[in-house]
Amino acid sequence: VQLVESGGGLVQVGGSLRLSCAASGRTFSRYDMGWFRQAPGKEREFVAAISWSGGSTYYADSVKGRFTVSRDNAKNTVYLQMNSLKPEDTAVYYCAATGTGGVRTATRYDYWGQGTLVTVSS
Repeated sequence: VQLVESGGGLVQVGGSLRLSCAASGRTFSRYDMGWFRQAPGKEREFVAAISWSGGSTYYADSVKGRFTVSRDNAKNTVYLQMNSLKPEDTAVYYCAATGTGGVRTATRYDYWGQGTLVTVSS
């Protein structure tokens, strides 16, 4: 599975962005998908995840109520809608795929995208 993120950019505090992650391969629908982020000088952290069917979603406390993860298996794409953005949301955002569960743990993911930069200016 190859993953390519898009949709990052510069946005003002309180603004919104939607990230997309396009996957290659016919097995996309078998994978739980996650979003992680890494700010400069910090470790990569879990943001959100969605089960292979889309029936379950998971969020970090820091983004709950502001971010929404979704997927379209027909389009091999997972999305991260980010609203009410804050300066502390500034980071490189990565999507990833796991076939083994443990969606909050980065080491459980088998495939990663190259990342897309989100910058929130105050």
